[in-house]
Amino acid sequence: MKGTYRALAGTVLERPPRVGAVRVVAVDGRAGAGKTTFAGRLARELGRTRRVSVLHTDDLLDGWAKLLAWQPRMREWVLEPLRRGEAGAYRRYDWGRGRLGDEWTPVEPPDVLVVEGVGSASAAMRADLTLAVLVGAPRELRLGRGLERDGEALRGEWERWMAAEDGHFAEDRPELAVDVLVDGASAEAHDPEIEYIIGPSGWTAHATLGDDPESGSDGEERSG
Repeated sequence: MKGTYRALAGTVLERPPRVGAVRVVAVDGRAGAGKTTFAGRLARELGRTRRVSVLHTDDLLDGWAKLLAWQPRMREWVLEPLRRGEAGAYRRYDWGRGRLGDEWTPVEPPDVLVVEGVGSASAAMRADLTLAVLVGAPRELRLGRGLERDGEALRGEWERWMAAEDGHFAEDRPELAVDVLVDGASAEAHDPEIEYIIGPSGWTAHATLGDDPESGSDGEERSG
């Protein structure tokens, strides 16, 4: 079944913001699943009528060491300032030098903040999310995409990272909490610039696009 970025953008804008006046959209999934592409296309559609920022969790990591190292930084540096109506800022991880950069990248309060990366729809994030997406693809395809981008020399890092992902997703089960599941490897005919394929047979989303996710109190990869 197909969905369109325009309809999904409409759903985002129909729902209330949860971080001050900002609607936060998570695009979660394992490395190499197609999250970055999906997030970019959704942001482009949202950007037709709203101010949109995209934040990649890779930029707030500590290299390959810890899957969710970005979460406390995201909360302290970006989400809490936005909640107060102030600009956030973050230091981008330099993968070549192996450390956080010295310069701060500003995040002016947008109408919609799209957060792309592994764990972006995890339990620690859900109270702040207006909408959550989970993108999936087969393991070998994801690994192949990663090695094509990063080189065969990083196969070991990729395999360790993917094992950590398996542990995280087995425990967190985001597929039971997100609003829409996306097939990042479908062969079904569609126009990828404006359409996406809803998740493969056997995936079920706990929430639906017609539901407002249950409210809660404010809580707390290199991925492809």
